Formats: sequence, structure tokens, C-alpha cells
Amino acid sequence: MPATPTLPSAEATALLVTATAAGDLAETRRALDQGADPNARDAENRPVLVTATRADRADLAEALLEAGADPNAKDAIEDSAFLYAGAEGLNEVLRLTLEHGADVASTNRYGGTALIPASEHAHVETVRILLAAGVPVNHVNRLGWTALHEAIVLGDGSPEHVETVRLLLAAGADPSIPDGDGVLPRRLAEQRGFSAIVAEIDAAG
Repeated sequence: MPATPTLPSAEATALLVTATAAGDLAETRRALDQGADPNARDAENRPVLVTATRADRADLAEALLEAGADPNAKDAIEDSAFLYAGAEGLNEVLRLTLEHGADVASTNRYGGTALIPASEHAHVETVRILLAAGVPVNHVNRLGWTALHEAIVLGDGSPEHVETVRLLLAAGADPSIPDGDGVLPRRLAEQRGFSAIVAEIDAAG
């Protein structure tokens, strides 16, 4: 059987950029097999791994990560594959990035960890994954909010947000940390009529 022709590295990398943008797993693998740079970036300076992540293509992300793609490489708006997957609740990709060395303390353009937007959106399973991975639970972003603040201030008091608050508190979220205006999480929940969240904070002491 004749050997597969080898593409020049620049051509293979160009193919990888095109293939990931098109969501073509076979061509992505072919490009990688031909020596494409797994940390290639497109014309907008977006890493191909972030492209795959934004499309929620765990299969593409896995191929790239196994080829050496950096889960911490950021795009122009400071999203990495890890940070984006955490914020959007893309748990399969998130687990892959963690398995391949994601920096759990890395921060986004708001100075927040992946846990903060995950808590805002009440991605309950994502919050569990991030807490288990060791993302700092009391990190304060540039808005003066921790994950606990965002689950309250930007949440809607839904059962998912209540469960998110419970998980955060169980993991050591500190309800004595005020927001940037000096308001405590319990008061923020009380102001919004989130009685179930108030109860969770009271139960946590």
C-alpha cells in the first residue's frame, strides 16, 4: 500500500485551520497526521482548539488536545478552551481540557475564573466539575464578585441557582465576602426575594 503523501507543514497547518472551522474531523486528523501545528490560529488569532470548543465539538477538541494543543491558549477576547467550556457548560470538552492540563486558576477578560460564569448560568454539573478540579471558590473578579455573588446577582433564584449556591457553600464559598459595594451575599439574595438561597446561606452559617 503506497504511503500517504506528506504535506509541507505550512500547508498541513492551513488545512487544520480550515478543517476545524468546517467541523471536519477526518480532515482535522489528516492535517494533524501530516504535521500540522495543533496550536495553529486562524485569521482572527483564534486557536483552533477554541474554534472546536465554541462549536461544542468534543471529538475535534480531543484530537487536537491529544496532538498537543494547549488548553490554556487564549483568543483575542481572552477565552481559552477551558474557560469557554466552563462558562458555557460544555462539560465533555471541559473534562478533556482538564485531563490535558488546563490551568484551573486561569482568568477571563473580566478577571474571573471559569467557576464564576458557570455559577452565573447555574450549570450545576459544570460547577461540580470545576469545584472538584480545584478552581478557587472565593476568587473575586474585576466586578468585585465571587462565584457566590454572581449566582445571586445574575441568577434568577431558580432551583438550579439554589443548587449552585449550595454546592459553592459546601465547597467553602465565604458568605462574609461583600461585593464591590460592600453588600453581603445574604443581603443580595434577600433583596431579590430569593428565600431559598437565603436559607442555604443561613444553613451554611
